[in-house]
Amino acid sequence: MRNGHARPEPLIAENPFEDQLLKIDIHSHILPEKLPDFGPGFVRIEHENAPPGRARMMIDGKLFREIESNSWDSATRLAACDRDGVGVQVLSTVPVMFGYWAEPRRALALARTLNDHLAGVQASRPERFVGLGTIPMQDAGLAVAEMERCVRELGLAGVEIGTNVDGRNLDDPDLFPVFEAAQDLGAAVFVHPWDVVGRERMSRYWLSWLVGMPAETSLAICSLVFGGVLERLPRLRTAFAHGGGAFPGTFGRIAHGFDVRPDLCAVDNAVPPREYLRRITVDALVHDPAMLRHLVELFGAERVALGSDYPFPLGEAHPGELIDSCGFSDATRAALFHGAALDWLGLSRERFGAS
Repeated sequence: MRNGHARPEPLIAENPFEDQLLKIDIHSHILPEKLPDFGPGFVRIEHENAPPGRARMMIDGKLFREIESNSWDSATRLAACDRDGVGVQVLSTVPVMFGYWAEPRRALALARTLNDHLAGVQASRPERFVGLGTIPMQDAGLAVAEMERCVRELGLAGVEIGTNVDGRNLDDPDLFPVFEAAQDLGAAVFVHPWDVVGRERMSRYWLSWLVGMPAETSLAICSLVFGGVLERLPRLRTAFAHGGGAFPGTFGRIAHGFDVRPDLCAVDNAVPPREYLRRITVDALVHDPAMLRHLVELFGAERVALGSDYPFPLGEAHPGELIDSCGFSDATRAALFHGAALDWLGLSRERFGAS
């Protein structure tokens, strides 16, 4: 019971893959098959000019991305999960749908549509799907109200947010009430890069995805750490996409910089960055065994969770293959496959039959 509102009753389910460890994929994206027209600048999903089983995401008449039916069809999605032994997918929208640039109430209208759809998918197979809502971060009051609706009324586990809000870093004081509400609600927060820093120099070679997104995610983590957000909210549960981006690979430099130039780095929070490594979760989507081992050493296995970025090409085609390639102990594999995810989501092991 929180603030007079009861959380949904826990679901007691058997592990659908009793012969193996339960796998929970914390990073998978979903869209409705169709969307209303929210106006200029917003994504439209068009089926008319697309091949069968595909659709086109259009923004102001220009193609953003072509998607397949696995972006919206639950049966196709579950078939892929069954193929790869994934017991549970944590669902969130595609970041281009955040709409932080828009008039807040228009962004709220889109968020409510997406969240209602997510809740419906979760309700259709609650033993296989966990939903994370989206909120209009450009207006803290509206964002908090929609997050409350997501958790209290729709039964979602938390929210997905972007690494910045229309150019504002996550330590912006206007955003603090959103994080404070997430802590009070017990809502998990999944931070995904979008609208990346330096994008005007990354128009070629897919660099916004290859360089911009990792840098953007590191910027978000550093903002929450150096800005004191994590210090002020010790029960806030955050997870970051793509293995925390560039943060793990440059952590030595980040920590050293804090030590030698506290006059520049410790202006809002005097606690060393290393103190927060066991406070945040990252997904395991790093595509390299040596880097995954580094994540486990840096954060601890209890803070690294399986994530595939399903159904997009920069993801892991067969979720869990990288983890299995590293020769981890059974205890570490259990933490990576479901332990870290359950702790971050604030859900019980019994709900999904995990030991």
